[in-house]
Amino acid sequence: MTRSAVGEAGHWGKDVRSDLHVAIERRDGGGVQVGLESRVAPYYGESILAQVRQELGALGIRDAQVTIHDEGALPFVIAARVEAAARRAGFTGEGSRATVEKMALPPSSARDRLRRSRLYLPGSEPKYFINAGLHGPDAVILDLEDSVARSDKDAARILVRNTLRAVDFGACERMVRINQVPLGLEDLAEIIGEAPDLILIPKVERPEQVAEVDRMIAELKARHGVERTIWLMPILESALGIENAFVIAASTPQVAGLTIGLEDYTADLAVVKSADGGESLYARTRLVNAAKAAGVQAIDSVFGDVGDMDGLLRWAENSRALGFEGMGCIHPAQIRVIHEAFAPTSAEIDKALKIVAAFEEAEKQGLAVVSLGSKMIDPPVVERARKLVERAKAMGRA
Repeated sequence: MTRSAVGEAGHWGKDVRSDLHVAIERRDGGGVQVGLESRVAPYYGESILAQVRQELGALGIRDAQVTIHDEGALPFVIAARVEAAARRAGFTGEGSRATVEKMALPPSSARDRLRRSRLYLPGSEPKYFINAGLHGPDAVILDLEDSVARSDKDAARILVRNTLRAVDFGACERMVRINQVPLGLEDLAEIIGEAPDLILIPKVERPEQVAEVDRMIAELKARHGVERTIWLMPILESALGIENAFVIAASTPQVAGLTIGLEDYTADLAVVKSADGGESLYARTRLVNAAKAAGVQAIDSVFGDVGDMDGLLRWAENSRALGFEGMGCIHPAQIRVIHEAFAPTSAEIDKALKIVAAFEEAEKQGLAVVSLGSKMIDPPVVERARKLVERAKAMGRA
């Protein structure tokens, strides 16, 4: 019996949860032999083995030695890890996939939906996926870029694909941050068939980069029969990206918002990222202005100190004052603080309601001049008040 390549995928060990490690060794003959080590083997061992054999059969694997170390993985993770290990062992060609049950897709995401909070989830760590929606972020970001090691990109994109297919994130918008183009195009080829709501494009500096992603998504949607809109959110992370903010925002109607990556931006400027953000004020205000001019949302960066909730609150309140509509978060504990900071206050809502009511009453009476108390109300003030009331209603505040 001749032995050949070995492919491995996944993780195991005392600190690993909801994952498993698969090693597949190619053999010429002998059929498929599967060994399983799992703390839950007495309860779920047979079902794990049955699924593994099913996945191997779907991938066309007839002869192999397979070793599995399970740490409580769910079926969509098992399928992803078996497929990744099989690909690495050289078993599968392009288009060969393991099987995983597909859930019903949630309603399509609106271009202007609430995006106060977007919770980053490392794309190679399934332990974070299942309960992410319970924390109540407006969106989850399955991240294939910075949080995934270069050597694990191929396995992570398979796992993210299966996650989009099988995990219910509730009311959360389902976002994926791909890698910088051209590597990001490989991510798209794997995940677009599962219809994520929005794609985050990192390190964008020119509108052509967004157009390339947009074209690729359109081709993949047609190939997979996806009819839902998939929005785009470019991440500006350099001085050049900031200077091109408007043309990037206006590059395609699929752009729903612009956001900024402050770690890379400050590195590009060769300055230290500070707690008050003074060094990035120009970039953030320029991004807001460009986004508003293009009719898309402006979304701020993450706040990196997960232990400083007071600092987070100050940053988020300042962010809202600059015109941002939300920001990223890297820990569930940040979500509540961010939502509170981006919500209109009771006093703001009351004032806005009075302005709108006064304007509507003046219109009924055919008056050209609108006043509230001793102050005259201009049309732009009324429009701002209406937007605030709409936003408050969307948040359940009015």
